[in-house]
Amino acid sequence: MIASSLTVKICGLRTEAAIDVAIAAGADAVGFVIAEGSPRFVDAETARRLIEHTAGRATTVLVTKGLSPEAAASAAYGCGVDVLQVHGFDRPQVERTLELFPRVWRATSVSAANFVGGLDSWGEELLLIDSPRAGSGERWDLGALHEQRPSGPWLLAGGLDPDNVAQAVAQAGPTGVDVSSGVESAPGVKDHALIERFVANARSTSRGSADRAETEPNSGKLSSNDDHHIPVARS
Repeated sequence: MIASSLTVKICGLRTEAAIDVAIAAGADAVGFVIAEGSPRFVDAETARRLIEHTAGRATTVLVTKGLSPEAAASAAYGCGVDVLQVHGFDRPQVERTLELFPRVWRATSVSAANFVGGLDSWGEELLLIDSPRAGSGERWDLGALHEQRPSGPWLLAGGLDPDNVAQAVAQAGPTGVDVSSGVESAPGVKDHALIERFVANARSTSRGSADRAETEPNSGKLSSNDDHHIPVARS
């Protein structure tokens, strides 16, 4: 069966208005960053309030970095989030997190430090492949994925914006896309018009990606007909 679209995640949301715009535009998931030092940081109480505001209209994702598996899982339960996204974890840490919280997304990059074997599934629900500096908005060479393909469903992130997302999806064939700085007017400030354009342009690639995958069975691409569309919470 062919999914109707890619999974689209808008990350680093800090206001109820931005959440409403993202959901109205058709985003499947919305992310909230509790990693201190990020321009998109929100404290745990604010994250909980924003998650409550989402009210089952999209999958909610808590983005963590620098926490232990125990602390990350505790934060996720405290906020009432659907998914816990972890950055910088090695395989034992991911496996420990999975013992503590049911839905885990793992973020990594194709940097030399963690590329070899790092795109294999470690049991997480979904793998997010970002630029070497997550959240920086830096573009990276998608050609690196020719050397190794993710073994499970994955989101493409890093340097995406409304103007390049369609081309990036066509080139890399991800399960979905994740954007943060690419839909901002300033660091941490979401631009509602950019969110709407990003989702629309990402959606415009879905049917074409599926058609190409059906006619190119040896392409090695994970497109939207791989039955890997991520389940989302909908009321």
